Amino acid sequence: NEMRFAEIAFCAVNASHQVKGYGTKLMNLLKNEAIVRGIEYFITYADNYAIGYFKKQGFTKAIAMPKSRYTGLIKDYDGGTMMECYVHPSIDYTRVPEMIAAQRKFIIDRIRLRANSHKVYPPLPKDFQPRLDGSSRGNESAALAMAIPGMAEAGWTLQDLVSSTGQGKEADRAKNALKSELLAVIRKIDEQQFAWPFRQPVDTTEVKDYLEVVKTPMDLSTIEKMIRKGDHYKSKQMLYADLMLMVNNCKLYNDEKSTYVSCAMSLEKFIMPLSLK
Repeated sequence: NEMRFAEIAFCAVNASHQVKGYGTKLMNLLKNEAIVRGIEYFITYADNYAIGYFKKQGFTKAIAMPKSRYTGLIKDYDGGTMMECYVHPSIDYTRVPEMIAAQRKFIIDRIRLRANSHKVYPPLPKDFQPRLDGSSRGNESAALAMAIPGMAEAGWTLQDLVSSTGQGKEADRAKNALKSELLAVIRKIDEQQFAWPFRQPVDTTEVKDYLEVVKTPMDLSTIEKMIRKGDHYKSKQMLYADLMLMVNNCKLYNDEKSTYVSCAMSLEKFIMPLSLK
């Protein structure tokens, strides 16, 4: 049509067929047909079970197509996530696996020109006892590791091995464990039907008085970005505080009988047993 987009209203692929690649092949054939028909974008509302599939097919939650092109032409669905895919006219989508394989081979070949990771050293002899001249009791294990053929060639230094043990390593382990735990919480929330009002920041170009009422906006995508940076959240209590800020912002701005407040109340109940306090 003149708006050059198509809505995928229903797409179901049996799980056993997805793992065989049929779902991807079906979508790639559809994209090639879209190019023939002059279609520039696909747009769909994905439920929680379909978001992963559509992401793998090149769909994104960040809508780049101008809103004026689809407003009034597609139905809005509560509980679904709007996703879009740009269909590039110069790509033969049926050859995507072949193109990716060629790109991967090119990158690996280029890496091999500079790296030694493909070089295989013979096994260490049973009586392997390298000289550890200059090593102290504190770095004896690191010095022993550095004496293994290939360690220095791989770019390791004695200082690298020393710093990768002890308190510094323990602190990094604890930090990464907290990060993984917080991301798992956000993923659980994002999978729920009531999460749709909180996934992205409120569009203040449409809701013009929002910042007059809500002084500290918060949403799931902003929280996820701060978690991934790794330095903002020091505890689960800090995450809980931001989730409750998000809930209270929703209650503050919207009518108490609205769908938005109903979702906020469901979210509040959901996060209570997550041991965030």
